[in-house]
Amino acid sequence: MIEIFTTGGTIDKVYFDALSEFQIGPTAIPDLLRENNVHVPHRVTQLMRKDSLELDDADRAAIRAAVENSEASHILVTHGTDTMVVTGRMLAGIAGKTIVMTGAMQPASVRASDAEFNVGFALAAAQILPPGVYIAMNGMIFDPATTEKDRAGARFVAQ
Repeated sequence: MIEIFTTGGTIDKVYFDALSEFQIGPTAIPDLLRENNVHVPHRVTQLMRKDSLELDDADRAAIRAAVENSEASHILVTHGTDTMVVTGRMLAGIAGKTIVMTGAMQPASVRASDAEFNVGFALAAAQILPPGVYIAMNGMIFDPATTEKDRAGARFVAQ
């Protein structure tokens, strides 16, 4: 079984026309998995609805506690891309668990989003990688300890 923890970020943003802006809404993950006919046993828990730039150390501690307390040995965390590396580094050292983090550069609700691919890729990675913490974005696997987000290139790169 894969435990999926959602924290918000761009992947869960929805457009509020009355405000003419995107805001983080309910997690898109259950709908995305159902629409893509995903049958791997999983459970989705929404931990928070925050842009990753709004996450603080208390939020990261709550994410770590949720991962540590999960009975699952395969964990997927959806997270905003701006501080995904910071949270990934805080998850280091949790023994016996494969923890894969992913997100999206465009909301899942947008047609040209990378969300579907990234979530599918991360689900596969969580099933086959050895225990440790990983970032799975845009067809690549990264170690949070040696990775940074390239904002201009809208991608992650190894340092």
